[in-house]
Amino acid sequence: MTGPFFAGFEESRVDVGNDVVLRLRTGGAGPPVVLLHGHPRTHTTWHRVAPLLVAAGHTVVCPDLRGYGGSSTPTTTPDHAPYSKRAMAGDIVALMRTLGHDRFAVVGHDRGSYVALRTALDHPDAVTHLAALDCIPIVEHLERADARFATAWWHWFFFAQPEKPERAISADPEGWYGSLAPGKAEAMGEENHADHLAAIRDPATVHAMIEDYRAGLGVDREAEEADRAAGRRVSCPTLVLWSARDDLEQLHGDPRLIWAEWTTDLRGGGPIDSGHHMAEDAPEELVAALVPFLAG
Repeated sequence: MTGPFFAGFEESRVDVGNDVVLRLRTGGAGPPVVLLHGHPRTHTTWHRVAPLLVAAGHTVVCPDLRGYGGSSTPTTTPDHAPYSKRAMAGDIVALMRTLGHDRFAVVGHDRGSYVALRTALDHPDAVTHLAALDCIPIVEHLERADARFATAWWHWFFFAQPEKPERAISADPEGWYGSLAPGKAEAMGEENHADHLAAIRDPATVHAMIEDYRAGLGVDREAEEADRAAGRRVSCPTLVLWSARDDLEQLHGDPRLIWAEWTTDLRGGGPIDSGHHMAEDAPEELVAALVPFLAG
């Protein structure tokens, strides 16, 4: 297990344009890799993984996505485009260029995987490697949305409703997310847990996180459909990992078979022995899979 919380990392805020400022932590030296968190986490979910990647010889950048944690929550629009994965991907490229990295690897988990995918598709000259964790493209989920999927992932469709999700979550954010369950803080790490609580207790952040899902069912799906129709694929080496104790494989089978249709250089992957939040549950196993992939 890693040592003190983000030891050797610097916390900062970077203006990436379009009135968006991202909060992030950076550390290390060597080939750059950016780690993108999922819902409802912040960049601190990587606190056990990031130091291990630094030890393996990488510069590691961990931002809060727009709308999450300490990053900006821009005003939305009727089509939810300010929270599209295209907008978020633009943030990441601008951030990395500001930090001096024109080319970098991107690792995304959960919602962050959709941002990672969009970054690789929209900015192929910038992305050297893509690792997608607990994810298949949004359109692939929706085209397989049978009763099992709707039962297990009902929140996607609830979050698409106007106002009601925000009211339900903000009425009892800790209860909604199970954040005060026995052992939760220890499992997440005390500092990571505190950062998570601060995020979900902020109504503006809750609204922004829900906008991420609304964009997913609309403009994000449309963007993926356009990519598929045009024959665009991820051109960089791609690794697919998923949590063995979550339901992605149960719902869709081996995710690599789906990703094979979206990539030109799929380099395997497989299950990680963890629950959904693999960066917190199994950081050593996750890093053991990432390091040789990033070196290739």
